Parts: sequence; C-alpha cells; structure tokens
Amino acid sequence: MSEILQAPMPTRPPTAETLINELQSFGARLADAAGPAVDRKGGAGPSDHTALTIGETTVMVPIHTGAAKASPYVLERPDTAGRSRVFRDGRALGEVSFPRRPRFYDRMTEDGVPYWKIATLHGRDVLATTVLQSCVRYVSRAKTCQFCAIGQSLAAGRTVERKTPAQLAEVARAAVELDGVRHMVMTTGTPPGKDRGAAILAESVAAVKAAVDLPVQVQCEPPDDDAWFRRLKEAGADGLGMHLEAVTEPVRARIMPGKAQVPVSRYLEAFAAAVPVFGRGQVSTYILAGLGDGVDDILALCRQLVAIGVYPFVVPFVPISGTPLAGHPGPDAAFMHAVLDPLAAMLAGAGLAADAVKAGCARCGACSALSTYERRRAGRPDAIERAAPLPAEVLP
Repeated sequence: MSEILQAPMPTRPPTAETLINELQSFGARLADAAGPAVDRKGGAGPSDHTALTIGETTVMVPIHTGAAKASPYVLERPDTAGRSRVFRDGRALGEVSFPRRPRFYDRMTEDGVPYWKIATLHGRDVLATTVLQSCVRYVSRAKTCQFCAIGQSLAAGRTVERKTPAQLAEVARAAVELDGVRHMVMTTGTPPGKDRGAAILAESVAAVKAAVDLPVQVQCEPPDDDAWFRRLKEAGADGLGMHLEAVTEPVRARIMPGKAQVPVSRYLEAFAAAVPVFGRGQVSTYILAGLGDGVDDILALCRQLVAIGVYPFVVPFVPISGTPLAGHPGPDAAFMHAVLDPLAAMLAGAGLAADAVKAGCARCGACSALSTYERRRAGRPDAIERAAPLPAEVLP
C-alpha cells in the first residue's frame, strides 16, 4: 500500500459519502487518454462512466461527460494490475483500482456474436443486459426520454437489438464461471403492447435460471396487468425494478413525455401489487436527482415508496453525450447529501437495506452513495475511509 494510504488520518477527514458524491457530481479526468480497460460510452443505463474501486467499495464515476473534462479530480494511468491513484487539484488522495477486462468478453456465442454485445460488466460483479435494445418511446424526440441513449450503442454496432434467451443463458453462465459475477440486471426498452416488456423478460430470466444459479432483477415499465408480476416471479426473477426517474408530473412531462403517459399514481398501484409477490425491499425504483425535482419532492415520494416496501434508489443524474440533456448539469454534492442522508434514515426505520436486496441496481449500489450512508447509520464505517483518507484541506 502506498505511503499516502498509510498516512495518519487528517483531523477533519471527509466521509466516504462526501468523496463518492463529489466524484459522481464532478466526474474525473483521465491522465491517460487510452482510458480504463472497462468503461461505457453511450447506450442504455448508466453510461459515460467507469467503475472505480476504493478499498472495498465500487462506484461508477463519469469520465466521458463534459463536466468530467473540467473536474478537479484526476485518475492517473493504471498499472498492469489496474491500480491507480486519484488526485484532486494536483494532490494525491489515495489508491484506487479499475476493473480488469472480464474474461467472458473474449468469447463468442454459438451463433457468432461476441459475448460483450449480449451483456456487460457493471460495477465490480454485476452482469447487465438490455434484452431489447429498442423502445417505442425512442421513435421521436416528441416521445423519447431526454436523457436516454438506448439507440446509440445499437447504431454504433456495440450491441444487438434482441438478445435471445439462449444467448443470455450462455453468457450468464460464462460470466459466473470465468469472472465471479454475483447477480444480474435485465432491463428492456419498452416494446409495443400492454405487457411493456414483461413477456420478453419472463422468457429471458427463465432461460438464465435454467443455465446457472444467479440472482436476477428484471426491469420494465408497469405492465397494464398486475398478473405479470406473478409470472415474472414464477419464471425465476428474484427482484423487480420499475423506474420512475423523475417524481413530479411536470418534470416527468418535460423530461420524458412518452413515459410520463404512465402517471406516478399507476406506478404506486403497481408497486403495491408487486411487493407482496417479490417481498419487501425486492422491488425498487430508480430516481434521477437533478432533473428538476426538488429535495422535498424526492423525499416526499420516497416516504410513500418506503411505506409500501419499495427501495427507492436515488442516484445523481449524469448527462450522456449525444442526448438532448448532454449539457444539463448534474446535481452537486450538497444536493445529493440533502436527499441521501434522510433517505438512509427512512430506509433504516422501515427495515430496508441495500445489503438485503437480492439483485439489481440497489444491490450493486455503485451509481449512488446511498448504501454508504446506510452503512454509516448502521455504525459500519465504509472501507473507503480506511483505504483512501481525503485530506481535509482539499475539500471545497
């Protein structure tokens, strides 16, 4: 371990939450333009990021955004083992590491498709796939979610539009055997039809579960028929994500005009129907802070969700290149703290915790500092603070 990491803790060390919030708000510049071995640029889900491990904690840090180009944080070129250091305003703060290229990326399916076009590594040990890389909401800017880049990776030839159940099962088995993947996220663009992707997800998760013992979360918009929740569970899904993204109707109508046609009230009905099927804490939603909803707006809806038994995974909005919101600023660290600190208290009071989630975004936790707030509240200081103490004098 470097001398920096062995240095005495400063008299006023920042919390792990502060470091994560700052890295995710500012992003980080790369000292080496070649970049890390594993990153994501464009496409669905968290993008324009790289995974960064500090101590035992892995976080997703923006590196391809406009904000990242002006960030006070810099990541030096990693060595052959993926080890690097993070600097702030020219001062070394501590050691970090990048994930190595997964071994399963070097394989191809029996029908000749590279595995990395079927599913990718997220965070440190999560396999993620967009089963259907197209969406009825993406056909025009009048309907599309303004932050979405689902069509970018497809247009660039980095994925295939429809991953078959057999392909997903083959790749999932290899990711577990070769790279120790521990859980899987299956999301989908919204197809035509009232099931909103649930049928595609059901056949996909059934195939994966038949091939390998791997917890899987499926993600889609609320289907019109709540019976799909039981069908997904019976197919093998361990958890369900239905993502609100924004929480107030005016912001939803402005940011995601097509998806906003399914109102928040329908999401709440769907959550109430899904929790008895999957269990408390095994149903989650993804909320993007920084799109225009205020702190009080986000926390008010989180109270309703937590009361139902839903885990609200609140993450800072990160603009993706090539989308209408590419220049939209993300929330600052103070905004995230104002949301995540009381949210962690809500979760604790309701007996919900990221550690108890079987699979999915909340289980991974890399896109937000929320699980770190949870650990502090539970009296378990995060490994970040033991591994990379941040000198107090470099805080803004």
